[in-house]
Amino acid sequence: MGKDYYKILGIEKGASADEVKRAFRKLAHEHHPDKAGGNEAKFKEINEAYQVLGNEQKRKQYDQFGATFDQQGGFGGGMNWDDFMKYARGGGGQDFGGFNFNFNGMDLSDIFGDLFGFGGSGRRGTKKRGGDNIQIDLTLEFKEAIFGAQKSVELYKTTRCDHCRGNLAEPGTKIATCSTCGGQGRVAKVQQTFFGAFQTAATCPNCHGEGKRPEVACSKCRGQGVMKQKETVEINIPAGVEDGMTLQVSGKGNVGLYGGRAGNLYVNLHVRADSRFERDADDIYVKAKIAFTQAILGDKIDIETLDGVVSLKIPEATQPGTQFRLREKGVPGNNGRGDMYVIVEVVIPTKLSRRQRQLLEGFNE
Repeated sequence: MGKDYYKILGIEKGASADEVKRAFRKLAHEHHPDKAGGNEAKFKEINEAYQVLGNEQKRKQYDQFGATFDQQGGFGGGMNWDDFMKYARGGGGQDFGGFNFNFNGMDLSDIFGDLFGFGGSGRRGTKKRGGDNIQIDLTLEFKEAIFGAQKSVELYKTTRCDHCRGNLAEPGTKIATCSTCGGQGRVAKVQQTFFGAFQTAATCPNCHGEGKRPEVACSKCRGQGVMKQKETVEINIPAGVEDGMTLQVSGKGNVGLYGGRAGNLYVNLHVRADSRFERDADDIYVKAKIAFTQAILGDKIDIETLDGVVSLKIPEATQPGTQFRLREKGVPGNNGRGDMYVIVEVVIPTKLSRRQRQLLEGFNE
């Protein structure tokens, strides 16, 4: 029975190309024979599976005919293990017995360069460590949550150095090519292993991947490009936010060292309750107390809304608990404004004059 390449990579048969690649990278990193606890046999098997499933045409043939459709020693086209390791260490672009060692335009040397620091084609961009995120709590008034607001908060955070403007150099001095990495931003190291010499690469510790260094470091930030200080951040609160929501303000977190990007600011919102209004999604509910005579005879009453006072007509014979709808007096949303609902509460007097009692008794008769 042929090998189950999907099972080897730990994926489903319907996995996407990206899922296949992620599975291969994870397992290759885990079982690489140069790592402590690595497994050469397992590593070969993983690569054999990826050569097939990582190639659209070969994958179709495998799904139709099984693992024996085009396998020659696991690497195809006469390519052996030494050839593969040579390629993985940076020998890309070679033709091993007519075998095109390229999967959907992806160079495996790039994968192994990411995993182990070797291979790849030319200088690779150095990923700078970004700054940390910041999380704060912000309390809003009820109407600020309804209509939105502009809030200013003062944070003590890592910011771009205002003396060197983040370029690490003392103003007026030169920035030169890094002598440690020769401007590459990465330094290489040769490591002898059982399988031969491996060339590994890492971010240059002298220039932190920039490829250049100031001749004179900034006197204020000491060449780090950042400093701790207070900064006022403007936060735009959109209309319709609710209690418990979190807003993301991109790029307003701590700035990263040596030119690293800034993190984000996360604002946890807390909305103060308003005794006059009750919110349900985009609708607002209010209670209006009326006299029993108003409920019986009808009347006009003033209702306080989010936009101000409006007049509401109470028809004759209005029953307690009746709801009146005021269109578009609720919360602004993506589909327009919600509505306001006025719930009528009929107030029964606790004391009556003699005349009032007589009139009621006459009405009762």
